[in-house]
Amino acid sequence: MKRSIERILTTHTGSLPRPDALLPIVEQKESGKLSDPAVFSTAVKSAVDTIVRKQIDCGVDVVNDGEVDKPSYATYPKDRLSGFGGTGEGIMAIADLADYPEYAQRVFQNSPVATLKRPACNGPLAYKDRSGLETELANLKAAVASAKPVDAFMSAASPGVISIFLPNQYYKTHEAYLTALADAMKVEYQAIHQAGFVLQVDCPDLAMGRHIQFPDASLAEFRKNIELHVEALNHALVGIPADRVRIHLCWGNYEGPHHRDVPLRDIIDTVLKVNAAGLSYEASNPRHEHEWAVFKDVKLPAGKVLIPGVIDSVSNFIEHPELVAQRICNVARVVGRENVMAGSDCGFATVAGFHNVDPKITWSKFQSMAEGARIASKELW
Repeated sequence: MKRSIERILTTHTGSLPRPDALLPIVEQKESGKLSDPAVFSTAVKSAVDTIVRKQIDCGVDVVNDGEVDKPSYATYPKDRLSGFGGTGEGIMAIADLADYPEYAQRVFQNSPVATLKRPACNGPLAYKDRSGLETELANLKAAVASAKPVDAFMSAASPGVISIFLPNQYYKTHEAYLTALADAMKVEYQAIHQAGFVLQVDCPDLAMGRHIQFPDASLAEFRKNIELHVEALNHALVGIPADRVRIHLCWGNYEGPHHRDVPLRDIIDTVLKVNAAGLSYEASNPRHEHEWAVFKDVKLPAGKVLIPGVIDSVSNFIEHPELVAQRICNVARVVGRENVMAGSDCGFATVAGFHNVDPKITWSKFQSMAEGARIASKELW
């Protein structure tokens, strides 16, 4: 993966607002009401071309396809893996929102998140359908060849985050389920790497899992669980060089109290054990912005690159470029400028049809990030 050798590079977490014309087609496909698959394919290819160019126009150096064809970043494996024929559960219990039920009702009322398809695993897992993956790779290859960004990445769900959204009703233990997911998803990880893209593995389970998947566990118990998640992920990454992989760490991409978020300091040692050079993480929202100081005490291992979120993904404030620069410099002066790339806290449309930030404001945020990176570069070089 590229490093900030001459200036601070910019990127983001993955999902971007889908074009207005594409969104209803994605929703039709998810609901099984799409009559002509060719309409979906044509719309997605056009959207990827547009999204890649828009990122570059806004000053983003390391781009992706915006995940425009997926119903969500974590549930799409249900369509690619065998074994997901069980009846899923309702809305996931989220511990911090449970403390404020009136607010929680307002958050999820009439939200696509509430109706997102989340079938359970009720049979052996295997990668059954590569067509969606191959089309994604081809679309991004074509868009990148034309637009020529600094670099490009493609996102994939981690075994752990899949286990949060698609519950297990087949494997005897959580560990066995993780292992099966890792074996299956390895096909996708390898294909992304072999296509020449940086692989981003989305790993909210390593943080968000504390107040969603294991809310009743002690910190020690949670740490043991995420050690299993890291072990499974590393198993799936065998054969892919660490410098071609980055992960995204997240406490949940929703506007909420987040008072039950596990502190970064309590999990960073385990997170850094993932065989990935890049670490994208939330670093600009009011619950986690202060945690840049963790790296004053935790030495960043050689070869690692931090991708702190310098713009947030749930508010419509457009961050001032000087604030963006300040956030970048705080981290860069601790771990070294070459070990920092500017990013976003999380995705801007992690579920199709659901986003807190107005799409036009999303692009303005990216422009502000790029300007902030230029200001930071002048200060750091």
